[in-house]
Amino acid sequence: MENQFRFQNLEIWQRSADLGQTLFNIAEELESAKAYRWAEQLRAAALSITNNIAEGSGSYSKSEFAQFLNYARRSTFECANILLQLKPRLSSEIPMDPVFKELAEISRMIHAFRKSLL
Repeated sequence: MENQFRFQNLEIWQRSADLGQTLFNIAEELESAKAYRWAEQLRAAALSITNNIAEGSGSYSKSEFAQFLNYARRSTFECANILLQLKPRLSSEIPMDPVFKELAEISRMIHAFRKSLL
């Protein structure tokens, strides 16, 4: 199936979407531990990364797209903070170091892409 939207071709969106699945799995674990609010917040922050990349890609100007990329990048920091705060509560079978590394790498990629627009 052919990609219908510009954002689907962006590596930052693709990697963020893949990472989002991992973050959603962690959110499910949080729900099992009755940490419902934290699970909800993690899902929202993870979805915010891809949502802002997608929404920004529909902008008419590069500066507007850059602003949405800024929001997406900030959401990577929000996800990292949530995970750091909850790390002691997680018995996760999901190794956390690769998750933190991917969040940091996506943040760097978004920043570099944003700079290329301005």
